Formats: sequence, C-alpha cells, structure tokens
Amino acid sequence: MDIIQLSASTPLPPPSVATIGFFDGVHRGHRYLIRHVCEVAAMAGLSSAVVTFARHPRLVLRTDYRPELLSTPEEKLALLSQTGISECVVLPFDAQMASLSARDFMERVLLGRLNVRRLVIGYDNRFGHDRTEGFSDYAAYGRELGIDVEQWQPLRVGGVHVSSSVVRSLLREGEVEMAARCLGYAYAIGGTVVCGRHVGAQMGFPTANLLPDEPHKLVPARGVYATELRVEGDPQPHPAMTNIGNRPTFDDGAVSIETHIIGFGGDLYGRRVSLSFVARLREERKFRSAAELANQLRHDLRAASAALAARHSSQSSHNSLPSHNSNSPKKQNQEEK
Repeated sequence: MDIIQLSASTPLPPPSVATIGFFDGVHRGHRYLIRHVCEVAAMAGLSSAVVTFARHPRLVLRTDYRPELLSTPEEKLALLSQTGISECVVLPFDAQMASLSARDFMERVLLGRLNVRRLVIGYDNRFGHDRTEGFSDYAAYGRELGIDVEQWQPLRVGGVHVSSSVVRSLLREGEVEMAARCLGYAYAIGGTVVCGRHVGAQMGFPTANLLPDEPHKLVPARGVYATELRVEGDPQPHPAMTNIGNRPTFDDGAVSIETHIIGFGGDLYGRRVSLSFVARLREERKFRSAAELANQLRHDLRAASAALAARHSSQSSHNSLPSHNSNSPKKQNQEEK
C-alpha cells in the first residue's frame, strides 16, 4: 500500500476507485467495504484508494471534543495496509477543508486532486460542510462531475450493523469479546510500563502499569479482564490478567491499567507494550481486606487462564479449517456470525 500525505506538491495520481472515511479501528465493516472497492477497481482496470484524515475531523470543528479512538493514526495505517488497497491518501483536514460543501469537496479534492472516477460510500457515511447532505446528493453531484457514486451495504455481525460507534459502545460496557467479533481482532492499547504503587506485588501479584501512548484512545469499562501482553521486540504474547479501575479496596481515586503477567518474572519498566483484551471476567469491586482481594485474585487468575486457553483452542480449530472463497461477496458478507 502506498501512503500519500496530500500536500500542494502532490502529483495527480492515476484514476481510481475510492472510498472515504475516518476508518477508526478498521473493523470488519470497513474491510468489507474496502474489499468491494478493490474488486470494482480490478474489474475496471483502475487503482484502488482509501481517502482518510490525519486527525479526527471533529477535533478541527470543536476544540473541546475528546474522541474515544479505536486506533491511533499509526495503527490505522498498519491495519489498512492489510486490506489489499493500492493507495491510502491522508488528507490534512483543516478549517478550510471543513468549510467545503460536499460538491466542492468532490470537485476540488476527490476529482481535482485525487483523480477519483468511482466513489463507493459506506452505508452511514456523510461528508461535506455540516454533513447535511446524503447519498442522493453525492450521486447527483457525481453525475455532474463525471464520478460514478455507489452506496455499499452494511455488514451485520451477531445481529448488529458493524460500525465504529457500535464497537465503542461495546467497549464502554466491557463487552470486549463482541467488540473483537466486530473488529476482527482483539482490541488493544499500546503504551509504556511505568512505576506504580507495588500494591499487587505485596499480595503476590506484581503488575505492569500501562501509560497509554494515545490519551484519546478508548479504555474499556472498569473491571478485570483476561488479556495478552506483547512486549516491543518480542513476538511472543504473554498471558495476563488486567484490572482497569481505581483500586477501591485501597481508596485510591486514580484510574489505572494494571496487568499481572502470568508466569513472568522480568522487569518491564520503561518498555513499550501492547495490551489485547480477550474476555471480561468481572466488574471491579471493593473488598473488606487485602487478604480477601488476594483470594479473589487467585480465582481471577484461574478464570483468566481458562479464558485464554479457550481462545487459543478456538483459534487453532479455526486455523485448521479449509478456507472458502466466494465470487459473491454480497451474499457471503451481509450477515456474518
């Protein structure tokens, strides 16, 4: 995938079939849309392109807006690179671009700067100043400008239309397993291990305290989770259990992300890590004593180990199944389990 950071000096790219959006999380619905873009481009003999933004558009429109991101810009580009798309165009979204109507954006940016000849719109996507226009307007502008405009259908997983908003809602409720089904991967947060209060170590459960790289990255609901921790430079994931919360047993008001790595005795202070959420084990709650909490943690450790073992068993079974290709993506992907 070629990454194009659009600027005044960017040359006109070859004609393309493109889709546009923020693509936060690059979930299965996004990949369903992008796969269709790639197929249409291949049939037309054109390049395929994703048009996205360097930062969330609402950060430009509202200075007090605090997005709950599913992916950092770097994570998003890495995920997009796995979709088979030819080009990813990153727009420098600013106040001037935000003021463009949908028609002006299509004429000046999509056609004039990016040479888009066919535009595929997601089922719930809107663009242009104030996002007041919809697909019928885009199609009419396309006919005037010589851009074919198509609206693609949603992907349903487990009875819901997959969207970034749905994934955020699931994570806010702690439903990380359903979020993973919608994303196509376990939700993860990257960051640096920092020094904590060592309360866990005193109870026999030393923890790595995570300081997220991206302050706008969404943190799942408070509670205890089965997780996997990957250390930068080490390809092997480590089984773990993680608590998100404010340690109510010790009356500590600061929210933290603390991870006990199962069977690990090394020093990770200052190391960059990525924490993947596999299953939620329970809500955070206050215990009468540190001894009672330690006893619960032993139960949590067994539950986390069982959840991780079940995940690995499921992955092994899935990987052993033969792959199936379909020439009819509409029929295959409207509803996936």
